[in-house]
Amino acid sequence: MPGTWYRYDSERDLLILSVRVQPNASHTEIAGLHDGCLKIRVAAPPLDHKANSLLIDFLKKKLELGGGRVIIKRGSHGRTKTIEISHPDPVLLASVKLLPQS
Repeated sequence: MPGTWYRYDSERDLLILSVRVQPNASHTEIAGLHDGCLKIRVAAPPLDHKANSLLIDFLKKKLELGGGRVIIKRGSHGRTKTIEISHPDPVLLASVKLLPQS
């Protein structure tokens, strides 16, 4: 059964993640789950979209994705964000399920 922090939209072929970001952390890492979201500490300030850029780069690296497949759909100015990943395959779906433990 999917967690509340991620879901797959088969009609649009998107993996949708609910993420809670903590900017200005000492290093970028996954910090488990928080209020139904995947919590990610980001070692960048929220100014000039630096934290958002680092968040996207971190997720792309962690999930081994390239190009523009990862975007912030909602919440670019807040701590709670909706992330969309286009064209997820079964390996990616399995990897996402393990993110809170990584």
